[in-house]
Amino acid sequence: MQHTISETKLSIKQWSEKERPREKLLELGKNHLRDAELLAILIGSGNVDENAVELSARILDSVNNNLTELGKKSITDLCQFKGIGEAKALTIIAALELGRRRQFRDIEQRKQILTSNDMYESIFNELVDLRHEEFWVILLNQANHILKKIRIGMGGVSSTLADPKLILKSALDALSSNIILVHNHPSGNLKPSEADIKLTEKLKKGCALLDIQVLDHLIVSHTGYYSFRDEGRL
Repeated sequence: MQHTISETKLSIKQWSEKERPREKLLELGKNHLRDAELLAILIGSGNVDENAVELSARILDSVNNNLTELGKKSITDLCQFKGIGEAKALTIIAALELGRRRQFRDIEQRKQILTSNDMYESIFNELVDLRHEEFWVILLNQANHILKKIRIGMGGVSSTLADPKLILKSALDALSSNIILVHNHPSGNLKPSEADIKLTEKLKKGCALLDIQVLDHLIVSHTGYYSFRDEGRL
């Protein structure tokens, strides 16, 4: 008698205890679990054709096992996988967001900016997973301690608006001595556009009249960042 895959496939409950993700976590600790096994614990169950680990492995395979890319998925994206409903999708998104916040919690508390990498780390959390462009300004005091970070504008997938008047007003309102311009490129392409270059020059000149220094303009993506200062453009 022939059996279908769903009839012969072992569920996780039928695995040996040492191979089950939950039991494995209890016995060996979190460092001994693969990403798919950790994700399987979150979603709890699979579907009629896949157990939770197999479904998790397929979800991870869809993003080339890149957790940063998985963090960009929406509820709708995740619900495309058979066995993932809204509740499971929300669980995945919430867990990944907690992990990201934990990673950058200490960075958020480091308030002095000394290098372009410091600038990147201070704003990465706000921009890395966005599918659209946003323009931000980081306001600093004379000692380069962060006063606040302000989103100036939002745009589409390939452009965003940044009103110089709003940027200057934000700096003046905060009595900021130095500012950092930041926007993201969701595509991962870090090359500045002509509009980026012209805006940087305009703001550099405008800020100089108010005795405010533009320390840098960063273009941020999941692949890294481009620094106008590091590249000799400021």
